[in-house]
Amino acid sequence: MKGIKIFIVMLLILSACNAGKRALKKGNKKYERGEYNVAIDYYDKAIDKNTATAQSNFYIAESYRLSNRIKEAEPYYKKAMAEGVDNEAAQFYYGLSLKVNEKYKDAQQHFEQYLQSATDDQYRQLAMREVDNLRKMNKLLDKENYYRVKNLDLINSDAAEYGPVYSNGELYFTSSRYGGKIYKATGTAFTNIYKAQTQGAVVDSSSIEALNDMVNSPNTNDGCVTFSNDGMVMVFAKGNSGKKRGGKDVNLFITRFRRGEWSEPEKLSISDPNSWDSTPNFSNDGRTLYFASNRPGGFGGTDLYAATLDGRGRYSNVRNLGPTINTTGNEMFPHAAVDGKLYFSSTGHAGLGALDILVAYREEGEMIIENMGPGINSSADDFGIYLYDPSKGFFCSNRENGQGDDDIYTFLNNDPDLKIVNYYLAGTTVTVDDEGKEEILPSTRVRLVGANEEQLNEAVTDQQGRFLFRVFPEEDYILFGEKPDYLTSRGDFSTVGKSLDKESLKDLITNKTFETKIQLDKIVLDKAIVLENIYYDLDKAAIREDAARELDKLVAILNDNPEISIELSSHTDSRAPDQYNLDLSQRRARSAVDYIITQGISAERLVAKGYGETQLLISNEEIEKLPTAEAKEQAHQKNRRTEFKILSYDKSKRLQKEQNTEGMSEEEILENTIDWDSKL
Repeated sequence: MKGIKIFIVMLLILSACNAGKRALKKGNKKYERGEYNVAIDYYDKAIDKNTATAQSNFYIAESYRLSNRIKEAEPYYKKAMAEGVDNEAAQFYYGLSLKVNEKYKDAQQHFEQYLQSATDDQYRQLAMREVDNLRKMNKLLDKENYYRVKNLDLINSDAAEYGPVYSNGELYFTSSRYGGKIYKATGTAFTNIYKAQTQGAVVDSSSIEALNDMVNSPNTNDGCVTFSNDGMVMVFAKGNSGKKRGGKDVNLFITRFRRGEWSEPEKLSISDPNSWDSTPNFSNDGRTLYFASNRPGGFGGTDLYAATLDGRGRYSNVRNLGPTINTTGNEMFPHAAVDGKLYFSSTGHAGLGALDILVAYREEGEMIIENMGPGINSSADDFGIYLYDPSKGFFCSNRENGQGDDDIYTFLNNDPDLKIVNYYLAGTTVTVDDEGKEEILPSTRVRLVGANEEQLNEAVTDQQGRFLFRVFPEEDYILFGEKPDYLTSRGDFSTVGKSLDKESLKDLITNKTFETKIQLDKIVLDKAIVLENIYYDLDKAAIREDAARELDKLVAILNDNPEISIELSSHTDSRAPDQYNLDLSQRRARSAVDYIITQGISAERLVAKGYGETQLLISNEEIEKLPTAEAKEQAHQKNRRTEFKILSYDKSKRLQKEQNTEGMSEEEILENTIDWDSKL
């Protein structure tokens, strides 16, 4: 009998072991598929059967983290490490979970202790960043708070609501309310896009409705929307069907409101099919689309990017917003607000816990990043801010005492010194006809570049040749005008010394517009263009300092127009022997070309030619008829000139360099330009 009992006990133990192994195997499988919420249940069962408890606790913690619930991961990381998990990811994310749970001192001590033995360079760098951020915590917590925050309980449910956007009297948002099929990564329903009628933050909850099936798709997460100023174009994210691990199937889609309904959404070509592309936001003029992506080549997890509308109405020229904004953490939910600043959420900059809302703005040519501080931010996820007024707006948070998961909140900024000054640069692109008459040059690409050669914005001018850029106080800029068959032109502009005194302003918002003009010259082969103020010492060919300054302008033209080759020619007056003048002019032309080559221009693009006195602008007979010696000397000076003319133009190089706007119909141009009168 005793043997039978022992056999039964052993059988039960063996059965429990097998059940634990099966649970662990199923948990690993679900984890690999990104079904984190399901994986947690299986790992719990493995722990109940005392199977691989260290491994199971670690993957429960990771499942919570990867499904955006790192707050709940803290005890599981702690247990995993206590049971011997040798993984520096556990060390780092345990510290992060302490921070999210507002155990700031414990988090700092843990990170500092971990750094003493860290061997993984990736996690060492991340931990160093966290220590640096935590040392700034007291200053951040002491930041003065002018914000009044209120839960928008008329909208929120026990599910998730986030991504608020205001357009034409309606509040659009994303929600997992009303059940439906469960998304296995989070254990919540798939999200859809909803809208409700609103006046500011006063929402008519009875008007809440989901957008139609043309936008919302079953068994797919739809959400994070942005609208053009007129509300007729919507870009939104669609994905997370669960078919790819980690939600790589998240892309940006565009739809247009036509004849009372949204058109069938089309995927934007800027989306990377193998990356997570989401949280889109239009700039105020609609010509730039900001979004977050974890595509290769970034600085961390998800980075902020910008794409620009080209001449044919397509978003292209995707660029990373750079390391001042992006970090080794996650940056997402960009919002180009009415106050001219870029708001976004980040886990990488100094913050109170998980995602914090920050604001980026330019000041004297530098990008400044500020945390919005307590009130707006908490130790939880705070994100998705949207200002419908410089002092009012919405944001999202999963902080304590909410209605459910993520909630939408309203806020009011009561800062008594709040004054917004918007600076704009309005310009026109023109050219000159054969008779020297100025005329409008439409469909021209204009780029705004900072003094540090960073491109800040670009636009394609409308049919009246107009463009408009937001500029910032106390900064120097360079403007480039580009169009096929025209020489690329550049010009300087500065706001230095032109700032308005905010203390003297009475209104909350003041707009200041500067005006400029960019002239582009048609590329005409073999047409001579005089270079002014190129002087040489008597009987000399050496380049003087004043001549070098003028030749530098030609160097800039050649750099800006790599598709042209030129002849640089020198001319003399007729007051010396013909051969002497011919030799002198050749030496001077050669000297000028040699100088240009020293500035980095390929010799293959340059021809030096001396014409002596063979191409006088003013003949000797005409000079002799002039009344004074001074007038005669001025005429001789006109003959002593340096010119260049374009010998060849490789248009294919130009088309590779920029988007071609040739061939656009007027309807296409007008469809993709701004309502400039309302902006100005």
